[in-house]
Amino acid sequence: MASLPPPLTSLLFLTLALILIFVTPAFSISRRALDHGHDHLMKDGFRITLKHVDSAGNFTKFERLERAMKRGRHRLQKFSQMVLAATDSDMKSTVFPGNGEFLMKLSIGTPPESYSAILDTGSDLIWTQCKPCQQCYDQPTPVFDPKKSSTFSKMACSSDLCNALPTSSCGDGCEYLYSYGDYSSTQGILATETFTFDKVTVPKIGFGCGEDNEGSGFSQGAGLVGLGRGPLSLVTQLGKPKFSYCLTSIDENKPSTLLIGSHASVNTSSSGGDIKTTPLVKNPSQPSFYYLSLEGITVGSTNLPIKKSTFALNADGSGGLIIDSGTTITYLEDRAFALVKKAFTSQVKLPVDTSNSVGLDLCFTLPSGASSVEIPALVFHFAGGADLDLPGENYMIADSSLGVMCLAMGGSSGMSIFGNVQQQNMLVVHDLDKETLSFLPTKCDKL
Repeated sequence: MASLPPPLTSLLFLTLALILIFVTPAFSISRRALDHGHDHLMKDGFRITLKHVDSAGNFTKFERLERAMKRGRHRLQKFSQMVLAATDSDMKSTVFPGNGEFLMKLSIGTPPESYSAILDTGSDLIWTQCKPCQQCYDQPTPVFDPKKSSTFSKMACSSDLCNALPTSSCGDGCEYLYSYGDYSSTQGILATETFTFDKVTVPKIGFGCGEDNEGSGFSQGAGLVGLGRGPLSLVTQLGKPKFSYCLTSIDENKPSTLLIGSHASVNTSSSGGDIKTTPLVKNPSQPSFYYLSLEGITVGSTNLPIKKSTFALNADGSGGLIIDSGTTITYLEDRAFALVKKAFTSQVKLPVDTSNSVGLDLCFTLPSGASSVEIPALVFHFAGGADLDLPGENYMIADSSLGVMCLAMGGSSGMSIFGNVQQQNMLVVHDLDKETLSFLPTKCDKL
């Protein structure tokens, strides 16, 4: 079990900010965090600013959470469909989760045209909508026109990337179909093009030039950038086997950050014992996902009696736990979540709120006029001794104007997902050479 400082053995103390109407009240907690200075752009790495898909809206914390949870539940259903497709021999098509919670800026072509694309760590393909569109959704920027770029080139059917597509045919070049599990899909031509990230220009990136794009959840951007573990993903194509992201709090409009290559490295000499590193696990039936081995959960001082098999990856590819930037709250296998819920219910000395006004499984009624409340510590025990002691705001969300405090977690059948609320204000480092994932507490708005 992770050790806590003596005064915090079983309880964390959070201060409730009681402020005027129209301003989102928030919990805050002082935990160890590292403030990184600004890095200069290097030739073998770059940084990209990420924007939450709801950052332009005037939403309260709970309104933003409710919108994100709706997308998250949709995404969870897609994950379930993927597992079903992989384990059912009668289902031939490969599907991917799609969607996401963060947008990244990039430019495509020569001369470069600027676009926003959805960041997705749960899939591989990079794609954007292209003219001439047979079926395109409305997007905030003009649709990419390959005829106006001098560096656009269709990819040969014999190419490695074409062969890596789950569904393709050879017609006018390498033609692809990429499905996202809820009848959403992109279909078009696989091509190469020059991409620009911040000030870094990268030629001959393989991407989907989508001429028939259907379904929900894509309209915030002009396409998707896959950051999965497969050959089509941006990380694999760049040949930079290390990337990280740092996500700011869900109730802030401050930008988050994606770091590729050398920028993604952790300065171990200055971080002391804050870094928690755990092995990445491979699932042959879902090779794009970032699986972790979760061995247990502690609430307060109680190590919950969760069977080790609960989060195990099964031989048929089902089960297991993935870490995902595109799912908002953490979803735990139902039996494990029931134990977590029971532990919080017994240890939080507040009445349970049964109104279901927020849509989360467990909420508490805040005492009128309270300036602070006590909540149990929450530690996720990952393989390799990585005991991740979460800050209070990464699992308990409160709003004094609504008079509620809710656990930002839910239950699922089968696969478990470690969501982005639990990852906020941490540098999450994916090292694909070492096959490890590391967590480092970080002030992400200062990165």
